Amino acid sequence: MQDAAVMAIERAPQNIVTRIELMKKDLHPEYHTINVRMTNGDIVQMRSTWGAEGDEMALDVDPTTHPAWTGGSQRLLDTGGRVSKFKEKFKGFGF
Repeated sequence: MQDAAVMAIERAPQNIVTRIELMKKDLHPEYHTINVRMTNGDIVQMRSTWGAEGDEMALDVDPTTHPAWTGGSQRLLDTGGRVSKFKEKFKGFGF
């Protein structure tokens, strides 16, 4: 059985064939379907080069929890008093 790309080139008009480049074999990673477990427990199937077919990837951060997607509604944890120091230093600016 011929490769689909080769068959497409054979059917293409000659002026188009000269512009077509085939992908090199054994160079590109193999994509397969994996299960991605979101932080709320939902499982989403995605195509990836990670793991093997059917493996499960558990996320610590996803679009439902990351401030970039949620608008920054999460609270900062004040470890070592850094947030307190910052707020005290710049309290006149409304932080």
